[in-house]
Amino acid sequence: MFGASSEDALAPAGEFDPSVEPTPGDFLDDHDVLDGDDHVAFHETTRELFEERGVYDMTFGYNLADLNRDTRHTEAGYRYAEDADDPDVLLAEFTPTTPFCPQSETLTVGSFRAWNALADRHGYDLVRVRVAPMHQRSGDINDALADLEAEFRETGELPEPDQGGHGGSTPPTTTRDGADSSQSTDAPF
Repeated sequence: MFGASSEDALAPAGEFDPSVEPTPGDFLDDHDVLDGDDHVAFHETTRELFEERGVYDMTFGYNLADLNRDTRHTEAGYRYAEDADDPDVLLAEFTPTTPFCPQSETLTVGSFRAWNALADRHGYDLVRVRVAPMHQRSGDINDALADLEAEFRETGELPEPDQGGHGGSTPPTTTRDGADSSQSTDAPF
């Protein structure tokens, strides 16, 4: 597969193939995981929304929804479940290609913003998003996603990407003297 383009590595669209889908993780436990036609239908809508909102994986140069079809990364992408207590809420768990994927926060925030800004297109009142615990910064990223979700639930509106750091941020770093030197960046979503 060395030298193959991203398009060459994609499994056929419109099919649910468990061999190229990530395993549902902790966030989806005890909920109604979508598979088969239900997964395909929501994921096709996701692809359209991500295209419209520009949610792209810059490493591979394609719409983030295509990661689920990438045969080079069979445990990466999104899995979905309807909330067991509220079928109007969908849970989406993102498994990145590596535990240190630097785009994970930006991609999950962008996904949250795309799904919830265009909720009339998929039939759920809310799509909650988390990154799989295999990511080294999953705790921090999921805390930021929970904050974004809480603000959205409270106001009914998505904050602008530059308000409160909800547009993604760089991983926290420290200077030699131990001071925090991280800076927030704005995501285009």
